[in-house]
Amino acid sequence: MSSSAPAKVPAPQQPGAGPTFGALDRFFRISERGSTLSREVRGGLATFFAMAYIIVLNPIILGSAKDMYGHQLDNGQLVTATALTAALTTLLMGVIGNVPIALAAGLGVNSVVALQLAPRMSWPDAMGMVVLAGFVVMLLVATGLRERVMNAVPYGLRKAISIGIGLFIMLIGLVDAGFVSRIPDAAQTTVPLQLGGDGHLNGWPVLVFVLGVLLTLALIVRKVSGAILISIVAMTVLAVAINAVAKVPSWGLTTPTWPGNPVASPDFGLIGQVSLFGGFDKVGVLTGVLFVFTVLLSCFFDAMGTIMGVSDEAKLTDGEGQMPGINKVLFVDGLAVAAGGASSSSATTAFVESTAGVGEGARTGLANVVTGGLFAIALFLTPVATMVPSQAATPALVAVGFLILAGSVKEIDWADYTIAVPAFVTMLMMPFTYSITNGIGMGFVTFAVLRLAAGRGREVPPAMYAVAAVFAFYYLMPALGLT
Repeated sequence: MSSSAPAKVPAPQQPGAGPTFGALDRFFRISERGSTLSREVRGGLATFFAMAYIIVLNPIILGSAKDMYGHQLDNGQLVTATALTAALTTLLMGVIGNVPIALAAGLGVNSVVALQLAPRMSWPDAMGMVVLAGFVVMLLVATGLRERVMNAVPYGLRKAISIGIGLFIMLIGLVDAGFVSRIPDAAQTTVPLQLGGDGHLNGWPVLVFVLGVLLTLALIVRKVSGAILISIVAMTVLAVAINAVAKVPSWGLTTPTWPGNPVASPDFGLIGQVSLFGGFDKVGVLTGVLFVFTVLLSCFFDAMGTIMGVSDEAKLTDGEGQMPGINKVLFVDGLAVAAGGASSSSATTAFVESTAGVGEGARTGLANVVTGGLFAIALFLTPVATMVPSQAATPALVAVGFLILAGSVKEIDWADYTIAVPAFVTMLMMPFTYSITNGIGMGFVTFAVLRLAAGRGREVPPAMYAVAAVFAFYYLMPALGLT
């Protein structure tokens, strides 16, 4: 006997959506966002291969620096810390934020930690300041102040901060690769840098770097997914071959030799090696606060731009450009900053390379689960990661520096000198003084002074005046006998 109840008509799926996947589909809203399981998996793979270079690059940047006691972080432990933190925070962003935005140790802020914080204190002290910066980010999110603080800094100045960091990390890449070097004081010249080690490009390692830069940029021009990682792998293979044949005297920190056993247990020795307030005893309260503020700014604005840029490309924003549920995403980002400090891998933040996964169709946090899982697998491949010489990895810094500049420089209003001049000062003082703090501070002070001089002082938010005053006092401290 047939039922008299009308037959149910299946609800139409959104365009491009595949079959539903039960609880998984409902939790990540895969079909709702017009995605499929295969797209999310492909997107997760693409994002991992686009940003996996950080497992190699972050240990090189942090491992090449010494703290005030002359201590260096162990390269193998740094690989473990970098991969572990990337895995956990990327998974958290996927599950809590449900966005395809992966996280790892941020380029730029790791340079702040290595070159500005560590030389003035111990490594645990420096990482403690990163943790404090993460706590501040989370507090700003919890109180709803993060977006308001963001609005206090002019858009053009925010872009200049990004550009300055890009130029700074590019210079770091050139120096670490030996492409340029410091002219010793004994030369009695006003020229601070020279090409190579003696005014010329000599040696196989520099050739590997040059070829790596050209290959990376060529792949980027061709829009090849994972261009940076492909270049690092290719140049590492070339370096291993050259070293085996030519017996190169020195590659610097890492000699490219294939390990006898590519798989090894991860070394968690750096996890939890943190002193939250020890750095303030070394540098004083004001300088310590400024250091935390610098880390905060480096993470704060870069992450905000990345999150909004990736979410917009993934069509996760509304008609006004706002992303629903962004506070969850921002909170995880702040938690990631603190987690990076707690693991001694430096601040962890959102990676713009997540756009590689979005380009493959990723629209949900499931892609992050895939990416995070691959970072977890990488924990057991430390011997492979630690065989990569800096000359094979640092071309990534040059490429990333260019990409940051190319994506930001056109966003500055160069016709308004009250923005253009502070932006100019900000972006140039970072590499020229080898300090992100100096770039930000001098840019803020210049902005406040020029707006006042132009009779536009009321356009400057009170928060900007307060920050500029703090930086001005910081620069006057030596003259006042307070250092």
